[in-house]
Formats: sequence, structure tokens, C-alpha cells
Amino acid sequence: MPSVQELIDRSIPFLEEVKNRTAGGDLETRLDQTHGPGTPVYDDLARLITAGVRDGWAAADELDGPKYRRGRLAEPTAALNYFSVTAVYMNSVEPYRGQYHQHPYGELNLVVPLDPEARLMGPRGWCGPGWTAPEPGSHRYPEVRGGALIALFFLPAGRISYDISAPAD
Repeated sequence: MPSVQELIDRSIPFLEEVKNRTAGGDLETRLDQTHGPGTPVYDDLARLITAGVRDGWAAADELDGPKYRRGRLAEPTAALNYFSVTAVYMNSVEPYRGQYHQHPYGELNLVVPLDPEARLMGPRGWCGPGWTAPEPGSHRYPEVRGGALIALFFLPAGRISYDISAPAD
């Protein structure tokens, strides 16, 4: 059975590679090209985090019932190049919004649809399997549609802020 430690160990070489890159559109494109679905990084991390959600050690804390769950798997450490590792599970066929938040230093986000039509709203619109990389200072609602998915996200210095107000709709 895969474990959180196996996921962390698999993340280390990836984080070593991206540690000096800034989140944003250029990095998102690069990640999709070099570490997208069908590559060892994407496939290994997707397999491990899917097992973690299934086995209950990832995204176990309910935020809005079972359809919206989150869990931090690792705090930023030297071994992780000072990234934290967190998993979010969202499940809704109709568009659904989670907690509004800000990425002070950006975010690298592996998107793993569990249902074929599941999509996560990223900086470039709705995305399926692959990566999003919201830039430093960006803020948003996490949004899902089309079914269940997991977002495995890596935060530089573990920074995420929930003390920001959402814009008026």
C-alpha cells in the first residue's frame, strides 16, 4: 500500500528541479510538456495521491462535507526545498467553488481527474489532467466541475492565505 512517505520521497526530485522557478504561465506550460500525463513524474504522483485519497491518508479533512476535503501532507523542509505538500479532493458535476485564497509565492498544482470529465479551474481556464501554476500574488476560488478530482499542490515556503476577501460577484 502506498504511503505518505513514498509520495514525499517521489516529490523530492521534482521539487529539486523546480525550486528556482517562478510559478506562472511559462512554468505551467513547461510542466505540462515535461511532466504531464504519461510521464514518470505525473503518473507516479497521480498514482500515489489517488491511493492516498482512497486509503484515507490524503485530503481527509472535510471542509464542506465529503465533496470538498483537504489535508497537508508535509510542511516545508530542507529536503522538500521548502515547499509544502497538500492534497485537495473536490467532487461536483455542477461547478462548485471552495475556499477563496491567495498564493503569496505562487503554487504548483498537479491535477488528477478521477472522473473523465472532471476539470479544475486554473489561471488559463478549465483544465484536466496536467498542471496549473498560479503566479505569486494570485488569488482565486478553487473550482471543479464534471466530477471528482484531486489537486496535489506544492506551495513555496508553505504559504497560502485565507485572510483575503473575495471580490463581489
